[in-house]
Amino acid sequence: MKKWLLNWRLFSLFSVMALVLAGCGEPFLSTLQPAGEVADMQYSLMLLSTAIMILVIIVVTIIFVYVVVRFRQRKGEENKIPKQVEGNHKLEIIWTVIPIILLIILAVPTVKATFDLADVKPMNKENRDKEKTLVVNVRANLYWWEFEYPDYGVITSQDLVVPTDERVYFNLKASDVKHSFWIPAVGGKMDTNIEDSKNQFWLEFDQKDAEKAGGIFYGKCAELCGPSHALMDFKVKAVPRDEFNQWIEKMKNAKPVVTDPVAKEGEAIFNKSCIGCHAVTPVDKRPEQARTAPNLGNFGDRERIAGILEHNEENLKKWLKDPESVKPGNKMTGTYGQLTDEQIDALAKYLMSLKVE
Repeated sequence: MKKWLLNWRLFSLFSVMALVLAGCGEPFLSTLQPAGEVADMQYSLMLLSTAIMILVIIVVTIIFVYVVVRFRQRKGEENKIPKQVEGNHKLEIIWTVIPIILLIILAVPTVKATFDLADVKPMNKENRDKEKTLVVNVRANLYWWEFEYPDYGVITSQDLVVPTDERVYFNLKASDVKHSFWIPAVGGKMDTNIEDSKNQFWLEFDQKDAEKAGGIFYGKCAELCGPSHALMDFKVKAVPRDEFNQWIEKMKNAKPVVTDPVAKEGEAIFNKSCIGCHAVTPVDKRPEQARTAPNLGNFGDRERIAGILEHNEENLKKWLKDPESVKPGNKMTGTYGQLTDEQIDALAKYLMSLKVE
């Protein structure tokens, strides 16, 4: 009796926790608050499959309770055997046809959605209209993201900027190991493969939902890739098309202009220790293989330091002083000499001055 009571209390506790936690989703991260055409489509399939499962559970439970009550053993009928239905063709047909019908109900919209989401023909047209068909090349690295806009010759890292209320097409690939590109609130994940294999898909970012999320969606790596897999985040800035065009123009014309004396010292340190890996202009004409570290052309405008820390000078200094303590296994650790506190202050001042906004 005590064991049964304990199990019932645990079940009740977990049920209440599940109910409470179900309301913890945020609009910038939750798959249960869809923020675009793809997310809406996938959310509808989730609701449909859940409804079918609940329906099956309810029907089976009702039948089970009915059978237990209707055919329970009664006093004086201990030796009575209920009517046997073995070989009843009508029942066999019913419990064969019903699952088939449920599968068809789920399969038809699922197959349709699969083909709709796989339609990337517009991005592969030779003479596509770049104003209507935006293509972004996504390259995943340990443990950062690069975003290239090939029609504009612009490259950035960690912060993906996209226009709202239109389809954005993606080419996905990885530099080192397999990763997975995922923006939970906007659509399902897709793997980024190494070598010559690339995946293609599209997403659409709803303007109203973007406003609810504060204009920023959270992106994640959804494939275990190493010790800092859980820290391989990126941010997505969803803006109206006009603002996106303005941002592209600023990026195309961006050039580092350093006036602060301390920042100038930082620029000298950067050119001596960091320029071999990092570019500081968003128009990077180097071949893809040569881009071994994040482009820092608009570093001062970014949402996070190293993708996870609040964007301020203190956290930047923390990252520069000991990147391994922030992201274990990163490729930046040990690639430059030991910097003094004064050099780190100057370098941080310089990097925070790299802005286009």
